[in-house]
Amino acid sequence: MTKLEQLNFLTKSDVAKVAEGFGTPVFVYDEATLRAQAKKALAFDAPYGLTVRYAMKANPNSHILKVLDSEGIEIDASSGYEAERAILAGVKPEKILITSQELPKNLVELVERGVNFNACSLNQLEEYGKALPGTEVSVRINPGLGSGHSNRTNVGGPSSSFGIWYEYVDKVKDIAKKYNLKTTRLHTHIGSGSDPEVWTKVAAMSLEQVKAFPDVTSLDLGGGFKVARMKDEIGTDLSLISPVIAEALEKFFKETGRKIKLEIEPGTFMVANSGSLITRIHDIVDTGEAGYTFLKIDSGMTEIMRPALYGAQHPLIVVNDRPEDHQKYVVAGHCCESGDTLTPYPGDPEVINDRLLQKAEIGDLMVIEGVGAYCAYMSAQNYNSFPLRPEVMKVGDGKFVEICRRETLTEMLHLETQLS
Repeated sequence: MTKLEQLNFLTKSDVAKVAEGFGTPVFVYDEATLRAQAKKALAFDAPYGLTVRYAMKANPNSHILKVLDSEGIEIDASSGYEAERAILAGVKPEKILITSQELPKNLVELVERGVNFNACSLNQLEEYGKALPGTEVSVRINPGLGSGHSNRTNVGGPSSSFGIWYEYVDKVKDIAKKYNLKTTRLHTHIGSGSDPEVWTKVAAMSLEQVKAFPDVTSLDLGGGFKVARMKDEIGTDLSLISPVIAEALEKFFKETGRKIKLEIEPGTFMVANSGSLITRIHDIVDTGEAGYTFLKIDSGMTEIMRPALYGAQHPLIVVNDRPEDHQKYVVAGHCCESGDTLTPYPGDPEVINDRLLQKAEIGDLMVIEGVGAYCAYMSAQNYNSFPLRPEVMKVGDGKFVEICRRETLTEMLHLETQLS
């Protein structure tokens, strides 16, 4: 029998129970998986100290932040708003590092409260120095090399706007001297779903950059840990990368006498396979013998944009009692939009692809796996005026607890002003 994708942490009875209790579409997160991933990240070998920061843009739900905070995970915030959101969730300000494309308008207030700041451009460093001279600062360097599961997720190299180009180190030092800034952390990041060999190569390059900054005590290597969502994908094994990085840090100590603390920022790694999206098939249509058979679900780009953006692949599981029957389908979302397709060709969102799935009927449930990261909070929310979906957490005792309720139409419209 053909081997199809399997459910991650839910059972068939779980799927039916959640759908009945909370409706569809609905996101479900697994607390046990979150805690297990946190422990794996915290086991990363770092001879001179380790800080693991969760890239909260992957999924900023406060309940997820609280679970990870309780495990000792700190926060990487991509905006001042994310920093404030983390504080409201109970994260201590000193455990938050802002790495933002846009300089927060309330940066001074946040830093004075204890939040750490990571300058991502020469202009940001200049503005920080003007506002907060004589303080400590972190600097993000573009190492000149990147990697990712698509060009759009590559955040290192000449095609990326992220970070200060590595050849401009002298300019960084000049600005720091001008405002009496002490650069204590060097930061880099190469992309999401990156090649482990590239990741370790960039780590070595980054340590070379550390030599130019005598006050640096921490090296933040970002994330970029590939997560295997599909059964034929191979994820990054931290136990293989970890010894290589530890060896590089030890070698650096022997050469320079400096013990550099390691920081990493997993986002996808922490939450991707901790999340499932339960949907319902509401229609089945075809375009003739030479065409395709389409499964239409009550979800789509309003909950998950990754396939449309990147040609990303997610496991799709039809939940019914007909496991012996299989058929190829294109899975379409509920938005009136040609790009709302859940089965693009791998890596190419411009081309649709069919997927072998369990034979479906109208009314069957479908689970989309690997949606814990960059789905619920990176989507076309409210497009076609679909309300925001609920989110549920499977907690330690196996119960399903609502952590974000479904939006109403009235709530969707509450910010619109009335014309007289």
